[in-house]
Amino acid sequence: MNGSSSGRGRRIVLWRHGQTAWNLERRFQGSTDIELTENGVGQAHRAARLLASLKPDAIVASDLRRAAATGAELAAITGLDVTHEAGLRETYAGAWQGLTHEEIVERYGEQYAAWKRGEPVRRGGGELETEVADRAAPVVLDHADKLPDGGTLVVVSHGGTIRTTIGRLLGLEARHWEGLGGLSNCCWSVLGEGARGWRLLEHNAGTLPELVLGDDT
Repeated sequence: MNGSSSGRGRRIVLWRHGQTAWNLERRFQGSTDIELTENGVGQAHRAARLLASLKPDAIVASDLRRAAATGAELAAITGLDVTHEAGLRETYAGAWQGLTHEEIVERYGEQYAAWKRGEPVRRGGGELETEVADRAAPVVLDHADKLPDGGTLVVVSHGGTIRTTIGRLLGLEARHWEGLGGLSNCCWSVLGEGARGWRLLEHNAGTLPELVLGDDT
């Protein structure tokens, strides 16, 4: 699923939500609906001012509060509406959700190690990364297809979902998705449309360098 080969010059900006309390605690959020911290709202506001300069044509966001609130900051500046899509939610990770990184390693060490090796793992009995891509990538492509030539779509989502979506749109095998690295809170990646499909133009771009604190690290 490499996207259109029509060379319409479109861009997709995949923007991770701002900071949450669970990010700071290195607690696996998954599909749990956690709100932004006050700092997270500030991150979203600062990043939105930069992203607004790209003159986006459309904004689509996960319907989880941390992503929806992040997208609302860009909407307030641009005047665009935000379309909320459940398909853009973070990976459902079952029993892992709510646990800290240390607790996951302690309780599910073999499963965690297999996942980091790139093996297909249902973390905590939840979704496979390929299943996340199966639901998220078509949502992104559907909204990108509605863009005008040269248009820009901003997708507000989550670290793991963004990684799998980028991997799918670039046509990478799932075992190579880990090589993309994680996204810091409120940082983004940019895909541009070329003659042979989507290309990664920027990755983990943002206002200031920050540690990656997320479910996908």
